Amino acid sequence: MTAVARKTLWREWPRFFPSIMATGFAGLLLIAQAGLVLGIFGSAAIYVTATSGDIWAGYPGTQSVNLGRNISNDVEMLLRMNPEVSHVEPMLWLDSDWRGPQGGGVSISVNGINPHAGGLMFSHLLRPAVREQLMQPGAVIVDRADLDELSVKLGDHAWIDHHLVHVIATISGLRALGGVNVLTSLDTARWISADPMNLQRSTYFIARLKHPELAQAVIDQLQRDKHDTFGPFQLWTAHDFARQSQLFWLFDTGAGVAVVFLAAIVFLVSAIISSQSLMAVVIGSSREYATLNALGAGMSALRWMVFEQAMWVGGLGLLLSGLLSALLLGVAHSRDVPVDMTVATALVCVMLVLLLAVVSGLFAMRGLMRADPALLLR
Repeated sequence: MTAVARKTLWREWPRFFPSIMATGFAGLLLIAQAGLVLGIFGSAAIYVTATSGDIWAGYPGTQSVNLGRNISNDVEMLLRMNPEVSHVEPMLWLDSDWRGPQGGGVSISVNGINPHAGGLMFSHLLRPAVREQLMQPGAVIVDRADLDELSVKLGDHAWIDHHLVHVIATISGLRALGGVNVLTSLDTARWISADPMNLQRSTYFIARLKHPELAQAVIDQLQRDKHDTFGPFQLWTAHDFARQSQLFWLFDTGAGVAVVFLAAIVFLVSAIISSQSLMAVVIGSSREYATLNALGAGMSALRWMVFEQAMWVGGLGLLLSGLLSALLLGVAHSRDVPVDMTVATALVCVMLVLLLAVVSGLFAMRGLMRADPALLLR
């Protein structure tokens, strides 16, 4: 029956084409949705994942990197005293207001970072030559995709909280879920804040270790050495802090529940459409199935034949969805839309599409109820 199933699918492909398209577009929706979820919620941790630090120090109980509060600069000394720490640098976060040359205000996040070539913050996005341009007073870097929102062009002047700044460079990959990010040097950020307390405090301290695999052990040791004179602070590995930020936006904000619900709706609707399309094929071939039954093929063999056809439909639909998804995600990435895909997520999508084919095959088996040999006598 296996050969018959393949030959039927090959010779009568127009009848199976709607099922293949339904499965393919279901896979496309699942993969595209997964890519957008990974990209959008992954961007919540861009501050961590685009940085080459191994340990982050911030305010206790911080749920996401964009919700940090300032801590004492004394924490930097504690980190530097550990023999495993090779480099430490501060980062200052400000929630500010941007006003472009044409007027209008935009809420932004100012990231004051180390402007020297060996800086850790955003080291995966900033080339050393571009980073060093931040040493100019009032210099800022923005994401090229945010230029229209900020109403500026490269080289334009603007105002952040009534402080004149100028755009010295644009980069890609700086957009995040929390809003528009603007990079400045630490000195410029402290000048913009106009708060003398920010001379003695920073939002985060990022440390690089000589042996990154010992990050958790170093954290445990630093927690034991911690003293009240350093003020309140908490330590995370870069991996844990990035994951914590992503999970906060995915689940604690309620957005994740909506995404899961939407994925379930996509799967359910796709299963119904695909199964009904495949069942129509089975019902349309009822006389052929009745003939096979009259020739000695049992109902179990016919069911297996329908099931195999469903799996072939699922496989072809998966191939179609894979090609379309690669094209769609590529176009989205070229347009600075935050998308991402991992091997594990891709495998989950493949399993869901195959499960969709299985469910469709099980529903389509109901059409075999009409494959009665008596039908041939009518």
